[in-house]
Amino acid sequence: MIFVPLSWGSILVMRYRWAPALLALACTAQAGGPAPASKVILGLHEQVHIRELGLTLPAKLDTGAESASLSADQVRTFLRDGHQMVSFALAVDADTREKWGLGAGPSDRIELPLADHVRIKQRAESALPGDKGYTRRPVVALTLCVGDRLATVEVNLTDRRAFSYPLLVGSEALRDLGALVDPAVSMGRGAPDCARGGVAAGAE
Repeated sequence: MIFVPLSWGSILVMRYRWAPALLALACTAQAGGPAPASKVILGLHEQVHIRELGLTLPAKLDTGAESASLSADQVRTFLRDGHQMVSFALAVDADTREKWGLGAGPSDRIELPLADHVRIKQRAESALPGDKGYTRRPVVALTLCVGDRLATVEVNLTDRRAFSYPLLVGSEALRDLGALVDPAVSMGRGAPDCARGGVAAGAE
């Protein structure tokens, strides 16, 4: 057996040459399978189709917010045949409808199964004396389509008429959509193509 002496320089070259392959192998082994499906890049603002409402709304995509919110008023929870339900009206003022070309929109009250309630911390400037520091909002499950991505997410109901966008898509919904946000882009995905079925996150 012949031993070939190696210089420290040769050892270092061999070490770093194999490092990327070893790192990829280690990551794959740790994950227990192949790399996850690719993420889609969305803009800070996008058009979002809500299947249950048959309506497309402009939305702000905010990674700093945890949950998703839809602008609603006249919110009321009730029981129907032993099942918890919530009814509400879409809260979008006339100026916002005109700006985004929404038309009249749904005029009747919307009724959906109540999925849950969520506690949202109030902003200091909006809290009133005696408030507990949070608000309790009803939650519904809505199917959102952004571009060609489709996901059913939990959305809480609150009046967002003081904000520019009637729909807020938070980090939980973005994860379900398999999406990342580029704040330099706005309305980059165009009109949602749910009519063709959409692509469920992770299905690629």
